[in-house]
Amino acid sequence: MLLIAVHFGLAALAPLLSRLLGNRMYWVMALPPAITFGWLLFQAPVVLAGGHLVETYAWIPGLGIDLALRMGTLQWILGLIVSGVGALVLFHSRWYFAHDTPRPRCAGVMTAFAGTMFGLVTADNFVLFYVFWELTTVFSYLLIGHNPGRSANRLAALNALIVTTFGGLAMLIGILVLGAGAGTYTISELLASGVDVDQWSVTTTVAVLLIIVGALTKSAMVPFHFWLPGAMAAPTPVSAYLHAAAMVKAGIYLIALLAPVFAAVPGWRPVLLTLGAITMIVGGWRALSQNDIKLLLAYGTVSQLGFMMVLCGLGTRSGALAALAVVIAHALFKSTLFLVVGIVDHSTGTRDLRKLSRVGRHMPLVCAAAVLAGGSMAGFPPLLGFVAKEAAFESLVYVIEGDLPWFTPAPTVLLAAAVVAGSIMTVAYTLRFLWGAFGDKRGSTIELKVAPVPAGFAFSPIVLGLACLVGGFVGHPLTAALEPYVATMTIGHESHGLALWHGFTVPLAMSAFAVAAGVLLFWARHRVTRVQAGLPVTTSAEEMYLKLMRGVDRLAVEVTAVTQRGSLPLYLGIILLTLVVLPGGTLMLLRAWPDQLRWWDSPAQAVVGLVMAVAAIAAVTARGRLKAVILVGVTGYGTAMMFLLHGAPDLALTQVLVETVTLIVFVLVMRKLPKYFTDRPLHSSRWWRLIVAVLSALVICGIAFVAAGSRIAEPVSAAFPEAAYTYGHGKNIVNVTLVDTRAWDTMGEISVLVVAATGVASLIFIRTRYSRGTSVGQRRTADHLSSTGQRTTGRLSWLRGGETLSPVQRSIIFEVITRLLFPVMIMVSIYLLLVGHNEPGGGFAGGLIAGLALVIRYLAGGRNELDEAAPIDAGRLLGLGLLVAIVSAVAPVAFGGKILQSYALDFHLPGLSELATPWGTVTLLGDVHVVTSMFFDIGVYLVVIGVLLDIARSLGAGIDQHEEEDRAPAPQAGSDRAISGVRRFLSEHPEAIPAERRPS
Repeated sequence: MLLIAVHFGLAALAPLLSRLLGNRMYWVMALPPAITFGWLLFQAPVVLAGGHLVETYAWIPGLGIDLALRMGTLQWILGLIVSGVGALVLFHSRWYFAHDTPRPRCAGVMTAFAGTMFGLVTADNFVLFYVFWELTTVFSYLLIGHNPGRSANRLAALNALIVTTFGGLAMLIGILVLGAGAGTYTISELLASGVDVDQWSVTTTVAVLLIIVGALTKSAMVPFHFWLPGAMAAPTPVSAYLHAAAMVKAGIYLIALLAPVFAAVPGWRPVLLTLGAITMIVGGWRALSQNDIKLLLAYGTVSQLGFMMVLCGLGTRSGALAALAVVIAHALFKSTLFLVVGIVDHSTGTRDLRKLSRVGRHMPLVCAAAVLAGGSMAGFPPLLGFVAKEAAFESLVYVIEGDLPWFTPAPTVLLAAAVVAGSIMTVAYTLRFLWGAFGDKRGSTIELKVAPVPAGFAFSPIVLGLACLVGGFVGHPLTAALEPYVATMTIGHESHGLALWHGFTVPLAMSAFAVAAGVLLFWARHRVTRVQAGLPVTTSAEEMYLKLMRGVDRLAVEVTAVTQRGSLPLYLGIILLTLVVLPGGTLMLLRAWPDQLRWWDSPAQAVVGLVMAVAAIAAVTARGRLKAVILVGVTGYGTAMMFLLHGAPDLALTQVLVETVTLIVFVLVMRKLPKYFTDRPLHSSRWWRLIVAVLSALVICGIAFVAAGSRIAEPVSAAFPEAAYTYGHGKNIVNVTLVDTRAWDTMGEISVLVVAATGVASLIFIRTRYSRGTSVGQRRTADHLSSTGQRTTGRLSWLRGGETLSPVQRSIIFEVITRLLFPVMIMVSIYLLLVGHNEPGGGFAGGLIAGLALVIRYLAGGRNELDEAAPIDAGRLLGLGLLVAIVSAVAPVAFGGKILQSYALDFHLPGLSELATPWGTVTLLGDVHVVTSMFFDIGVYLVVIGVLLDIARSLGAGIDQHEEEDRAPAPQAGSDRAISGVRRFLSEHPEAIPAERRPS
């Protein structure tokens, strides 16, 4: 877990490292995967002996979900691939991006992706596995869309995101069904259950097949294969890592992980073997016609993924050994070839094999690495690819001989023939790649300027290419290393192992035939091109996908046009009708209703309820908007009074403050609306609205009546007082619940507040929320200096920002009250923040009061006065509050605690706690008692202030500025006579007009 956290931590520092090191930051970014690779090598003795490394942390104990990591042979092999190739690719990226502007996002996301993949292959909990699975989808979307200015990057990233997310959602359903049926989401427990074939239910079968859908989309199987070639719009190092060694291996890993137990599920082998064989042939066939060497490798990757899916899907001992061997070989040779493509592209400026000629002479070492990797991909001895492919052919021979007895001979022979055909095309497109990238094209008149290749740029592909060669000679140690995973398979012949020579066998003959036929196919490449061009044109999978997406878009437009008519009454009516039909229908079917009804606990509640009812009826019949808003506010304040009468002063305080803020927001918005509601004749539809309103009221009353009379158990809140004091170290149950017991909910709520404030501001401000300029005090000083430089006598101003307002808009009484009230409100807000853990208050209530104080400054003195009161950008205040909350939430982990855990700290401050006097000891501060959750409450406090400041600036100051610029004229209120009266006053008193707005 620590290694995964290091990946994410360093990824977050990418912007800082970019400023300090430029593109050399990639060397630093390569450290986490390199350290992980070294740590995995250090764990080899345990893993090779068949042992497991386990690490578990409690996550959601109530659901049996833990942060569980487990590493056996399969996880160790994939971890070595992910970390080793990742470190080399990041090291290589230093030169690939050498001449580009440093892009810390790409470096940070690649590092985070490496940590995510390591977490994915070691996760032992299906829910945690799914989290990492979807993180790879998100990170791949960001990496493929590396350059959002290019439409190709945007489209490719979106296609990959949609396809893999679709598969991920299907897989999530399967995981939930499978985990619920088995009673556990722990992968090792599921695999250790040893369920027999006859025990599989239909539900379990469907769940496993849904999980397979996720694997098929992630590993680009037909018909989802089209997203992978499109993803080649990403930078080549990204392709070398994601689409050769990491992301596309996730689906293969999932199938290999589940195969020991779930290969017996009906449909498992027919689906995987059929789609894998088809994918291998389709990918190879498409690769033969590509002229872009990177796109050629992409289709080759699709073909190889199909090959691996077939081997993993077999679920036999020999197939398991061959599958892991091919996975290792593919990661080495395909990442090498992608890195080589990046070098060729950078050195020549093109990837078109028709323009590349005699490039191998200029970069012999890179060419040699490509030949080693290409030979391994084609299956030439003595390379690792040959050893792995011969093991694969051996497993297919065993299938024909009866490893899968429920398969008839014909399908098994067809499967072997399909794999051999795919291998033939693999040899052909490998030779096409090597000839296209480095060969001497006779008759070519294009002279390419090939830039020299720095040694560091060529280092990674050379290392990986040599690994392809060395791997061919370590067959026996590699077989022994993979044996613990192979032993988990329960059927099939034992493999002869990985070796360069097993004698003259059928697998050797199949390999020789594939190589010979592949060479012949490459030699006749021009005829193959003509044959491909002469085939009938068919609709490709990508075209079908695009048609499907256009259909979905059109359907969405049509459905939206019908359901989203832009009518708020219609939306509200649908919601209320749903309330009437569903809960109301349930109420009608109840057989037993409560037999008694208590109308009130005290007569005061009845009085308050009557006032609220009268206010609600008056609000419905009011024609003036302001009058209606005030009447609605009466119902809100009545609710606060109900809370108070029920003995909940904290809730009452919060309700009063929220209602006050709501009223102010309504008033600010209503400045842009007519004074009165429309006076057009009411439509007959008002009767339908009245009926819906009455029915909704009856249903809500019925629900309240049934709910209040249905409580038969002791409420959970009965234990809250003691728990709040012993667990949260506070006496205010509400505040302890918000910042301690249910702090995760509060974290989500303040995050929503930040997003909502950002959304409101984005509707008003085109650029920034707050721009620093000359302060009001500086402008005032400048205005009060005469031409001789002597200060003139100025008028006394209670609010300096108010001087910029017209005297018609100023109120000296309001300004005086505001000047006196503002510091008192700020002190009260701080008091509520500090005492909220034991008394009514808290960060939310304190923040509302401080925010209201700022709003009052704006109402009294205008937008300049608001800037004078709060010379800070609201967005930064929101971000600071959220940061404080997050840091206080995770800080306990550094001291051995849990996230959001609270501690009580008691301090005795000598000299400040008490004072000794001749008349006795006088208590000053006393013993200081601090609860660490107060720091989380401070974050809430800052967020709430930021929200109200943002509202005041957007709905208040922002609209004021728009009006001054004639971008949002306010509706004219009053008659022409009143307007002319204002004009007459201004003509008689020109000093009332601000200096900057007087005519010259």
